[in-house]
Amino acid sequence: MADPARARKLADRIKVIIAKRLDRGLRDPRLGFVTITDVQVTGDLQHATVFYTVYGTDQERADTAAALQAATGMLRSEVGKNITARLTPTLEFQLDAIPENAAHIEDLLRQAHEHDTEVAGLAAGASYAGDEDPYVKPKDVDDEE
Repeated sequence: MADPARARKLADRIKVIIAKRLDRGLRDPRLGFVTITDVQVTGDLQHATVFYTVYGTDQERADTAAALQAATGMLRSEVGKNITARLTPTLEFQLDAIPENAAHIEDLLRQAHEHDTEVAGLAAGASYAGDEDPYVKPKDVDDEE
C-alpha cells in the first residue's frame, strides 16, 4: 500500500490535469459546464474516482456524464503523460451530490426557522397555567407568628 500522503498528492495532481484538459475543451458538444470538485485515489494508486458537478438541468447532467464516459480513455492518457507514477490509474467519473445535499440542508434549516417563528409567536401570547413561580419556598420565621 502506498503512502497516504503520496495518494493525496497524486489525487491533487490528477484533479489539476483533468480540470486543465476540460478547460481546453473536448470535441464533444454534450459536455456542459463541469467543475471537478475532488479526486480520490485508492491506496494502491490503481484507481481514481473523479467527482464533478455540472451547472444546468438534469438533461445537461446526463449529457455531460455520457461525454465524460466517452472521453475517459483520452483523459486517462492525458493523466498518464503528466504524472510520474509507474502505472496510470483507471478513471471513474462520479457526479458529486454536494449541491443537492446543500439544497436539502437549506430547506431543512428554512423549515426549522419557520417552526421556531411559529413557536415564538405562540409563546408570546401564552400565560401560565398556575402560579408564575410554582416552586415551594421555605417559610420565614416571621410568617409563622
